[in-house]
Amino acid sequence: MYDRELVIDILKKISWSLGQITKRFQTIQSSDDFIKDDIGLEKLDSICMQLINIGEALKQIDKLTNSKLLSNYPDIDWKKAKGMRDIITHHYFDIDAEVVYAVYPEHIPEMMRAINKIIADMKI
Repeated sequence: MYDRELVIDILKKISWSLGQITKRFQTIQSSDDFIKDDIGLEKLDSICMQLINIGEALKQIDKLTNSKLLSNYPDIDWKKAKGMRDIITHHYFDIDAEVVYAVYPEHIPEMMRAINKIIADMKI
């Protein structure tokens, strides 16, 4: 068995990071907004940092739960979420602003719902 409270704490941190990504995207209307000036680049850097945090936290959850928790929530492609961390970390200078831009509408709200559901389910 694993430390439920520790996993819930990590899940809450992921939820916070997802919220930060949502805030950063409020002024971003296209991928061009990331590269048009220093403010956009700072937003891109900040979002990438949160994606790294999320990927790392998901890996930690898998380690703590022997990869059994997240697999119970197949609506999210957890492998790709963890892989995004690896791509950003190891290939940062090759980051495509369009790919990062596409992450938000396609995945962040759905992941937020899943993380909140996991937290709620674990508190039962």
